[in-house]
Amino acid sequence: MPQTVLLAEDDRAIRHALERALTLEGYRVTAVADGVEALAQAHRTPPDVLVLDVMMPGIDGLQVCRVLRAEGDRTPILMLTALVETQDRIAGLDAGADDYVLKPFDVEEVFARLRALLRRTGGAGPGTGGAAAAPGAGGAANGTAEAAADVAQKVAAERYLEAAGLRMDPQARRAWRNGRELELTRTEFELLELLVRNAGIVLDHSTIYDRIWGYDFGPGSKNLAVYVGYLRRKLDEPGAPQLIHTVRGVGYVLRED
Repeated sequence: MPQTVLLAEDDRAIRHALERALTLEGYRVTAVADGVEALAQAHRTPPDVLVLDVMMPGIDGLQVCRVLRAEGDRTPILMLTALVETQDRIAGLDAGADDYVLKPFDVEEVFARLRALLRRTGGAGPGTGGAAAAPGAGGAANGTAEAAADVAQKVAAERYLEAAGLRMDPQARRAWRNGRELELTRTEFELLELLVRNAGIVLDHSTIYDRIWGYDFGPGSKNLAVYVGYLRRKLDEPGAPQLIHTVRGVGYVLRED
């Protein structure tokens, strides 16, 4: 099977060009435009390797590294950066990155560094013939059944989002807290989904405005606070901990204290 790459790059032209180049090289690529989506995708479908731009709006590549490493995720990470100072590269390595490519880069260098990272972790790059020898007939049958079961589990896991006693089905646009179904408007559902996908991560106001409404209403707007209030009234239960917490001067985070 082709190796999977999660690419996070906010520059549309670079993202599309690199996605195409990696795909032609034989990788299966998922490309996203920011750190929030990168974390959500990494949690939803863990890749074989990540390629992260350092400078992204909201949650940048360094923060993505820190979160994944804090969670115990050891997936190899290749950083893309226009920052050439040694201190900048040291900061990335300290955050958990495995290697760096400086912009502007030659795509062949990206390929070479990805192959090196995958070799270190025991993965075989595209076209390197890293597959194991085929098992016997009985082993093949058992392996097929196990693979089918594994796929079924992954499909179920990918359909539902769960965090802090919440369960969401984005396809059916349904949500529950401790088995109680929540009646949510479209905006409320999208806001809750964003918070659940990034449970434990503080999302700043501008990131939330951009992801939910497509633009920032400005520092004087109470729109987000109003919708958070709506959600809290629907989520909160007597004797149960509050789930959506305000981080003053920054934004909001979903967590169960």
